[in-house]
Amino acid sequence: MAAISGAWLEALKGEFKKPYYKKLFETVNQEYRTRQIFPPADDVFNAFHLTPLNEVKVVILGQDPYHNVGQAHGLCFSVKPEVDIPPSLVNIYQELHDDLGCEIPNHGYLVKWAKQGVLMLNTVLTVRAHQANSHRGIGWEEFTDAAIRVLNEQDRPIVFILWGRPAQTKKAMLNNPKHLILEAPHPSPLSAYRGFFGSRPFSQTNAFLKANGVEPVDWQIDKIE
Repeated sequence: MAAISGAWLEALKGEFKKPYYKKLFETVNQEYRTRQIFPPADDVFNAFHLTPLNEVKVVILGQDPYHNVGQAHGLCFSVKPEVDIPPSLVNIYQELHDDLGCEIPNHGYLVKWAKQGVLMLNTVLTVRAHQANSHRGIGWEEFTDAAIRVLNEQDRPIVFILWGRPAQTKKAMLNNPKHLILEAPHPSPLSAYRGFFGSRPFSQTNAFLKANGVEPVDWQIDKIE
């Protein structure tokens, strides 16, 4: 796995020394050696690589990576450009269109968001091919909880977007009054109609950032010709 660097490494270095992380690292390495695991090993920490700690202004929490071939690349909800847009992201794009009038793109590659300070973090960072949640409970949650605690402690306004129950269980860790927490049902087709549609997370995020003197996010994902 490509190592975490910079301010994230400084903030999380204590985790790498803990017994749970040593066990997690050994488990994940063994899984990569013996099974088909997503995302590719070099992409596991892409959320941290693409969005340095001091640039985070929005956090979107996902659950675990997409588990079909070629989809996952280390950012929650995002897929590589040549891959079909997954149903949850179709619904995210629909809400983005309804909320801000953004044009719906022809791909699901969300790196543009990550490079603007949107940390797109799954709570579990690896998965076996075609087995959703197969790496739940092996230690990733403890590691990503540590990252969420680091973010909570930042002395600047950050928006936390919590879609669905698993993400919302992290709310108890977020007690810094500088931050804004936005909750809604998950954008998956199973739950999007229960209140995800119409929740307007993108305009609320930008209004909060502007009110706090922070550059808003350009949410428009450009089409690939």
